[in-house]
Amino acid sequence: MNVGIYIYEQAEVLDFSGPFEVFSTASRLYQRPGLFNVFLVAETAAPVKARAGYTVLPAYGFEKHPGIDVLVVAGGVHQGEMKKTEVMQWLKHQAQETGLIASVCTGVFLLAQAGIVTRQQVTTHHQDISELKSLFPALEVVENVRWTQSGNILTSAGIAAGIDMSLHLVSELAGSGLAEKTADQMEFFWRKQNNE
Repeated sequence: MNVGIYIYEQAEVLDFSGPFEVFSTASRLYQRPGLFNVFLVAETAAPVKARAGYTVLPAYGFEKHPGIDVLVVAGGVHQGEMKKTEVMQWLKHQAQETGLIASVCTGVFLLAQAGIVTRQQVTTHHQDISELKSLFPALEVVENVRWTQSGNILTSAGIAAGIDMSLHLVSELAGSGLAEKTADQMEFFWRKQNNE
């Protein structure tokens, strides 16, 4: 199962590193290694400078990546990304081809701008709730939850909440036992319910 995590300039480091760690750890712990093939995708395969100068090399650009079964969109300084036509078109295309779509923190702004979420229940970082409500008033924006799920679309609150959401995805895709083992391996206290 291919898990593609979309990153961009000034993406929040834990927004993509947290889910990456969850899926890669779960894959390693699975009785047959290789359950999840997790990778970073950016507009191009050139280095991406995330928050605080943390520079990462995505595995793929838009042109040459494998098919994505689970798409995770990181948050961060999202305003510039929302104005990029190519990014919006790529996200729309992935939404048509992908089984599950998730966002961490302000990644939901990109999903909304691309028209992937229109009226669904969503959440984001607590400091960005009012902006999300203002820009996309048709969305059902929920506060004080770790993550939301509306059909095949999941959104999480800020930063570390993306780890909770990713563990929830592992539990849905491969069973709660594997998700529990993954959280234990990571020494992470998994908040299983979205309102804990």
